[in-house]
Amino acid sequence: MKKIAYFILSGVFLTACQGNIEVAQTLNEEPFIFPDYKEVTVPSNIAPLNFQLMDMGDTATCLIIKGGSASFQVYGKEGVFDIPQRKWRDMLQQQKGKEVEFTVCKRKDEQWQAYQSFCIQVANEEIDPYLVYRLVPPGYSPWDKMGIYQRNLSTFKETAIYENTLTELNCQNCHSFKTQNPNKMIFHSRAWHGGTILIDNGKIEKLNTKTPETISALVYPSWHPTEDMVAFSVNAIGQTFFMSHANRLEGFDAASDVVVYDTKTHQIFSCDLLKSDSVFETQPTFSSDGKSLYFVSAPAVNPMPERYKELHYNLCRIDFDSKTETFGEKVDTIYNAAHDSLSVSFPRVSPDGKYLAVVRQHYGQWSIWHKDADLCLINLQTGEIDPMTDANSHDAESYHSWSHNSRWLAFSSRRDDGLYTKPYFTYIDKNGKAHKPFLLPQKNPKKYYDNLLFAYNIPELVTDKVQVNERSIADKLRDDPGIHVTYSHHFSGQR
Repeated sequence: MKKIAYFILSGVFLTACQGNIEVAQTLNEEPFIFPDYKEVTVPSNIAPLNFQLMDMGDTATCLIIKGGSASFQVYGKEGVFDIPQRKWRDMLQQQKGKEVEFTVCKRKDEQWQAYQSFCIQVANEEIDPYLVYRLVPPGYSPWDKMGIYQRNLSTFKETAIYENTLTELNCQNCHSFKTQNPNKMIFHSRAWHGGTILIDNGKIEKLNTKTPETISALVYPSWHPTEDMVAFSVNAIGQTFFMSHANRLEGFDAASDVVVYDTKTHQIFSCDLLKSDSVFETQPTFSSDGKSLYFVSAPAVNPMPERYKELHYNLCRIDFDSKTETFGEKVDTIYNAAHDSLSVSFPRVSPDGKYLAVVRQHYGQWSIWHKDADLCLINLQTGEIDPMTDANSHDAESYHSWSHNSRWLAFSSRRDDGLYTKPYFTYIDKNGKAHKPFLLPQKNPKKYYDNLLFAYNIPELVTDKVQVNERSIADKLRDDPGIHVTYSHHFSGQR
């Protein structure tokens, strides 16, 4: 036992006492790393950007991190650089608005060789400290275990908000927050113990949201920024699976409308302009001041799914008065995507009201499986459309959410393997330009993402940790019959 203990302690001592390296040669080549963090822009409160040097064999590796006059070195373990959190945090705080330089080195013939250095830019603005997302098997698989989780973005700590193992492996989806507030949350539970869960400062309600006047239970939510109201769509949703198609599956609506739910009265209301049989209206979102409601709209096409490729959704807007619960008398088309033989989905307005981020694809609104789906940014003052070239990839970009300061956009992307959506973040500068995005950091990113058999779905940024007891949610779903939502009134109007 004494010899074993001696060797263990000696190993720790030797590792801890490795000194700084001296570079003998600089190579004329860039390092091949995963994730690709070269030249990205990051917030100062993000967890260390650990990465792996690929194709490094069994050679020793070292990473030199330099910012201003400060620097430190990290030895690799099988090519993985595990950056110390305290040193990383101090470096980023010091370098706000400036660059941090990375130099990857490898040892060959008893000398250290350096690859070409690369930099990251540290933004002045921080990102919201938590990301909330669903982990779910890919959409073409039957669901089994899934849950809604939250990640502290300054560390690697993930905790569950709710897991479906507590309610017979039913489906949990469409979580949403009021202005990035973790204390006001809503999500749907479907199949067994079905209902919509609304969490308001610790109070949990179960809602039964299907009414005789609406197509379905409530679907895509968007909170009003100041009032206790949530806009939803109601949809007759179908799916088509392909045996040989790049997109694998297609989701579509056979009918859809837009409604608003008052959380105080438990009533739904709408108007003729949002409930037309001749138009598919869906995916609503409130403006930052709450005086308008954006949504996507397409002329109804039947039969479905035979004609799903003919659906081209435009971005529309209608006035909204929360005090009188009334809508405007006309619908404005903000972006006529159909004119360009395109289609848009998932509009999201920045909290400062300057921009609206939307997904653009060739047809339909099921962008998560469309390889051509890209993010684009609409300037709400000028109407100019930015294709966000630096943020997009060759594969699907989809669901996205803003930070409370309107400087960061979290979104889902299949750019890494074409199968699993992963969470990326892009910085939106003061001129509305999107910067090269970065993948959510992990302790050992290559191993973590290679072994993960779940997709990240609906990444939502929030300003603090969600504090809720998941067993209290389970008890509510299992034992509470739920509050029956009613349809209160319906206003006419003209399109």
